[in-house]
Amino acid sequence: MIVCIAEKPSVAKDIARILGANVPKNGYMEGNGYQVTWTFGHLCELKEPNDYQMNWRFWTLAALPMIPSRFGIKLIPEETIKRQFDVIASLYSKADEIVNCGDAGQEGELIQRWVMQLAGVKCPVKRLWISSMTDEAIREGFQNLKEQKDYESLYMAGLSRAIGDWLLGMNCTRLYTCMYGRNHQVLSIGRVQTPTLALIVNRQKEIDNFKPEPYWVLSTVYRDTLFTATAGKYTSKEEGEQAFSLIQDKPFEVTDVQKKQGKEAPRQLYDLTSLQVDCNRKFGFSAEMTLNLIQALYEKKLTTYPRVDTQYLSDDIYPKCPGILNGVSQMTKAGQKPYLQIIKDLAAISKKLPKSKRVFDTSKVTDHHAIIPTGQVPGGLSDAEMKVYDLIARRFIAVFYPDCKFATTTVKGKVDKVEFKTSGKEILSPGWRAVYAKDELAQTAEDSKPSDEEKTLPAFVKGESGPHKPTLTEKMTQPPKHYTEASLLRAMETAGKFVDDDELRAAMKENGIGRPSSRAGIIETLFKRHYIRRERKNLVATPTGIQLIDTIHEKLLTSCELTGIWEKKLRDIEHQKYSPQLFIDGLKEQVTKIVQDVLHDNSNRQIASGEPEPTPKPSGPKKGGAGSAKQSAKRSAGTRKKAAPSATASASAVATPTSAPVLTKGKLKVGDPCPKCHQGHIIQGRTALGCSRWREGCDFRQPL
Repeated sequence: MIVCIAEKPSVAKDIARILGANVPKNGYMEGNGYQVTWTFGHLCELKEPNDYQMNWRFWTLAALPMIPSRFGIKLIPEETIKRQFDVIASLYSKADEIVNCGDAGQEGELIQRWVMQLAGVKCPVKRLWISSMTDEAIREGFQNLKEQKDYESLYMAGLSRAIGDWLLGMNCTRLYTCMYGRNHQVLSIGRVQTPTLALIVNRQKEIDNFKPEPYWVLSTVYRDTLFTATAGKYTSKEEGEQAFSLIQDKPFEVTDVQKKQGKEAPRQLYDLTSLQVDCNRKFGFSAEMTLNLIQALYEKKLTTYPRVDTQYLSDDIYPKCPGILNGVSQMTKAGQKPYLQIIKDLAAISKKLPKSKRVFDTSKVTDHHAIIPTGQVPGGLSDAEMKVYDLIARRFIAVFYPDCKFATTTVKGKVDKVEFKTSGKEILSPGWRAVYAKDELAQTAEDSKPSDEEKTLPAFVKGESGPHKPTLTEKMTQPPKHYTEASLLRAMETAGKFVDDDELRAAMKENGIGRPSSRAGIIETLFKRHYIRRERKNLVATPTGIQLIDTIHEKLLTSCELTGIWEKKLRDIEHQKYSPQLFIDGLKEQVTKIVQDVLHDNSNRQIASGEPEPTPKPSGPKKGGAGSAKQSAKRSAGTRKKAAPSATASASAVATPTSAPVLTKGKLKVGDPCPKCHQGHIIQGRTALGCSRWREGCDFRQPL
């Protein structure tokens, strides 16, 4: 018997249908020589401190650093998980072969490997590796099953990440809580969480300490066109008035007219981060909400695997693109086919789809390619899902359109000795821009600047002159802008550096902090810890968040650059370019040094509690979360020795003993599995949480 295991019941159901395993059993499906079962995301977790040593149960500085000689895993202590694991273990014990059908990524590999280890698997294991959930992709994947050993480095990278998060999160959270926490305030520290908070806090300080200064801009209107003095800002009013007096009542003369033609290539396909950025800018969606929506579209077989950091397609996708476009063209919304005409126009431009290196480059694709439609015709999508699908579909169509052609006109002039300049941009051939409405382009532009405004200038001739209307305008310097989720995601992607160029930004992704799939959860964790709050779209640091970063003097904890180096090492482990043991040994040394440095602090500083945190409940980690923890023991008040929470780190966690964004009995969050049908996920309406499969009949509802 061949046992196939998927990450969710809904995925297992699709696989079982394709394989002909149609007989439902307790915890699995059977038929045609296959048994298809499932996990609920993580079933296992790294052991907790007190599982290694009893004295680690207590929150005491004397126990630090906690460095197990060998890390172990255990089953998450929940009845439903134990019940399902027993089913899986029983199937494994009788299996002739196992097919790992977990999500095709680092986290999916870790989830299934831990279950196999705990179940003591001895039989051969194959790997299903697919980028979409269409029937065609599943069939093709089973015809080309991979060897499990081919993904050993992927597993080692996931395991190294989990152990690294445990070491840093467990030790530093206890260290800072015992040293600086006031009134039982738990100070959550994480490998990615803390440098991300530092970005927001440092920006907040720049804004708070900013002192606006006046400056003056000299401009003039000639032939209904605004020209600005090339001298730039005047820092004193006297300087500006002196220049103004020079040009008053004197004619304006055009000294130079230059026209240049240029091209603008289509925007690259989406990876997860660029999709989250656009959804935040255009629709105000949080990063987590976008991740949940694109995950739902993937599970509905409408888009490809979402947790990716590449914007390229492999060459083997090219022959499938006409079929994908055909499927997209048949999508109907409100009785109309919104993509049919632009796809027809594309066919009229060229009989054969162009194959550009900006789109198809196998060398820049690792495990998965960019996010694109699958070609399945959508139906029954929510409004939010439709918005995300529309972005992906239009971006995919646009990459096959020609470049946008434009003409840039630069006109220079002078009055007396003062020089002026203006410029305008005229679209000659819209090319790929025809796929979008003008307002959509403005809203989704990632790096739009005022100078990019499209305006057509009058026909100027060198040497012409005439009257003009000069003005001297007083302005004030502006502080830096607050981070939004969009700009914070970009900063995390490039380790805090601001890069506009797409290609350079792509090169810096290797040193970004966090993975694309975990960044949304990290941001949500900062909200849950009350380190940051939202003010409209802006992310603002709370007093507690500011105090925490001010207290942390160790650059290893707050530096984006250093955290980015760790991320680079984890990627190198995945690509077999770096040793997992060296990564773990390095972290052990760093944690030991941090503990020693903090213990020598005699300042008696304390961090005041922020907003009260909800009472933590025991829970297990969930894939895609930013942190996972449980609190099971009381901490004694008034001393630095505290009874330890039963804290556990998930593979993508910042291990901390406070409440966590995970599924708990009676308490759900957006994206959790539906507790009723176990196939949908939790979505949020105006007044209640509900199941994403409400159209299919699941009536689960929980008031907010």
